[in-house]
Amino acid sequence: MAELAPIVFEVPGEVERPRSRGRGASNTVVPIDRARPEWLKVRLPMGPEYENLRRLIRSKSLHTVCEEAHCPNMAECWGAGTATFMILGDTCTRSCGFCAVKTGRPGVVDQGEPARVGAAVAHMALGHAVVTSVNRDELPDGGASLFAATIREIRRQSPGTTVEVLIPDFVGDAGALDTVLDEKPEILNHNVETVERLYPRVRPQARYPRSLEVLRRTKERAPELVCKSGIMVGLGETRDEVVRTMRDIVAQGTDILTIGQYLRPSPVHLPIERYWSPDEFADLAVEGKAMGFRHVEAGPLVRSSYHAERHVRR
Repeated sequence: MAELAPIVFEVPGEVERPRSRGRGASNTVVPIDRARPEWLKVRLPMGPEYENLRRLIRSKSLHTVCEEAHCPNMAECWGAGTATFMILGDTCTRSCGFCAVKTGRPGVVDQGEPARVGAAVAHMALGHAVVTSVNRDELPDGGASLFAATIREIRRQSPGTTVEVLIPDFVGDAGALDTVLDEKPEILNHNVETVERLYPRVRPQARYPRSLEVLRRTKERAPELVCKSGIMVGLGETRDEVVRTMRDIVAQGTDILTIGQYLRPSPVHLPIERYWSPDEFADLAVEGKAMGFRHVEAGPLVRSSYHAERHVRR
């Protein structure tokens, strides 16, 4: 595996941003990115559990979204011996303005990857495994068959482990979604990511109604599983827009919602418009429970897989 880009834990001084390369950012100097509040400071990943997990991931030629997406909770999660596996390679066919995963032409699908993920889950003795992927829009099923194979391998090699999949929209292919649902993961997660108004700038190849349809069809086809979604704030949305988006998501039958602060991965990504405070996140969690979510995980450092093992028991 190629050497991965380093995680950025402390944003450097004022940065000149290169041309946006179509990501939609307009400011060339971003002072807000270096005025990070205290509640967003995280510790560097270290310790024996982190090193053991890092060696295991490397030895099996696997990828984790923890590294590829520069997750701020990597130290906490890896230190506890948990990780979110990213299948279908490390190159995405989409160019979302917030995401640190590289964009380009993906390689050949590795059919041996599901077995290696299953082996890693068994080696780690995980009670709950999370599997996500890059977008593979060039594939006939968007990679759904590899999700299904990975679920089967986890179940085969680690009986009793619950499985959560964080899936793309499969370009609206209902059959691809059904391929994943047929394997009966305990949790199916699909992130809406942002408010509808910001989709052209934040998720140019995605469609807001299409993401809602993934959630709706999931609960229609598999009402017994936990359906989950996530959004981020800090990209220029208003509070009213966030609440409206939450209502749209819960209206599809979604059980769990995660809400976190957008953190700019690099100077070529979309700028941070503002930092939402811990109190604002707490207020959104209360409002979300009142509108019908079973649970809302909201906070500045919350990400899709944060405390994921707790959600399966709710």
